Amino acid sequence: MASSVSRRSVLRAAGVTAAGTAATFTLSSASTGSEAPVFAHGVASGDPMPDSVLLWTRVTPTADAVPGSGKGPSVEVRWEVAADAGFADVVASGHTRTGPERDHTVKVTAGGLCASAAYYYRFSSRGKISPTGRTRTAPAHEEDVARLRFGVVSCANWAVGHFAPYGYLAGRDDLNAVIHLGDYLYEGNPNPAGDLRPSVPPNELITLSDYRQRHAMYKTDDHLRRLHARHPMIATWDDHEAADNAWSGGSPSHDPATEGGWPARLKAAHQAYFEWMPVRHRGDKLYRRLKFGLLAELTMLDLRTYRTRQPEPGAPEDPEGTILGADQRQWFLEGLARGTASWNVIGNSVMVTPIKVPALPPREKLALADLLDGQPTTVNTDQWDGYTADRRRVLDTIAARGRGNTVFLTGDVHSSWANDVPRDGTSVAAEFVCPSVTSDNIDEQLGIPPRTGSLKVEAAIRALNPQVKFVELDSHGPGVLEVTRDAVRMNWYYVADRRDPATSVTFAHAFRTVAGEPWVRPANG
Repeated sequence: MASSVSRRSVLRAAGVTAAGTAATFTLSSASTGSEAPVFAHGVASGDPMPDSVLLWTRVTPTADAVPGSGKGPSVEVRWEVAADAGFADVVASGHTRTGPERDHTVKVTAGGLCASAAYYYRFSSRGKISPTGRTRTAPAHEEDVARLRFGVVSCANWAVGHFAPYGYLAGRDDLNAVIHLGDYLYEGNPNPAGDLRPSVPPNELITLSDYRQRHAMYKTDDHLRRLHARHPMIATWDDHEAADNAWSGGSPSHDPATEGGWPARLKAAHQAYFEWMPVRHRGDKLYRRLKFGLLAELTMLDLRTYRTRQPEPGAPEDPEGTILGADQRQWFLEGLARGTASWNVIGNSVMVTPIKVPALPPREKLALADLLDGQPTTVNTDQWDGYTADRRRVLDTIAARGRGNTVFLTGDVHSSWANDVPRDGTSVAAEFVCPSVTSDNIDEQLGIPPRTGSLKVEAAIRALNPQVKFVELDSHGPGVLEVTRDAVRMNWYYVADRRDPATSVTFAHAFRTVAGEPWVRPANG
């Protein structure tokens, strides 16, 4: 029987699941050049505020203290923040300790800083000094900011490509921060025989040690290390940081009979994420809000931890179904109702715009199929389309404000979109979706050349969904969001070849939304 492409293949490619041979992580594989192996995983900063920024590193105090091992002594680490790259003008410093209980990771909040200022930071331990990082604080809450720029990224599968989109953003000097919308790493079981890069550990992630090792592996990528050392990151998770299509009670890819209880796995995934990522969190709560002067308020949502199970397409809606959870929903709606910034930007891991997806024929007939008329359709209930009551509450609150200033930034679907977000037939917000860093797009999932069969799918999506003003299903790369008082603009940049670490990255498309007019339109230049 001919294999068919599932509705999720249109919007999101499957993770790597085949079993593979072992890969080995060593300190030498984590180090480059003359860098001291004590700081083999680089440095990072995140969640900038007007007077502080979070700083991160990982210390390897002894040869056996490799990530996930639980080995190695507790050690003291010094951190410094300076106004200059030579550290002649140190403005903040301190000491902390780390050990195997937190996988020798270090997270400190450097406070007492000036708003809208660039700083340099470094760590030292065991007689070694870390690489130097550069970071930037947010504008003061009442500062009249003229312009902000953010890198926007999601979905980085180590096994199938190099992270050149991260390297591109690391090379820019004009970014306030980089917004990561989820799938920072992939938990799947790698297949080194078919993969570009073998993964560590060589199995699907289940235990705390597993997740720690995979985080460590990602932070040996040169592009990602340079990105973290150059710009503060503001991140949230999606599903692959734990397991594919995760919800509060489990995942379709998690088998309790062979993999143990879901709560233990989720706790392990979250603990490793909080250890290895430069994010501020309140206990186990990742959702948070950051303000960038009077110009923008950035809300980062957690759309996995509290959601109920995804409904089957076409099933009656569960009145108790939620993607936000009660506490996060109340916090989010209250923030939407009282926000005073010129723009309300929402870091949103899965698509909020309602989308009908064309049912695809067998892959060998895709190039010949007429997808524009008469095709059956479905919806992706892993997105907000599976949780329409929560979406209605959010859009009602946005509409009640009547400001036309809300922009959703979305990842997850490995493709590029610019959407009007409709409520009762009228757009109340804009949505910009960034492509994947490397994760499979539709052309790779189908095994067809880019910009061939996918063109028909794009045309079918636009015909079925007039709220979709732009969709491109094949390319990988970063986005750059520019925010001014008058408009918010998304620029898409695409790589030539995800398998080439030195690939070119070029500007491809741009759309914008204008203040007071909550819909998207093409942008010139």
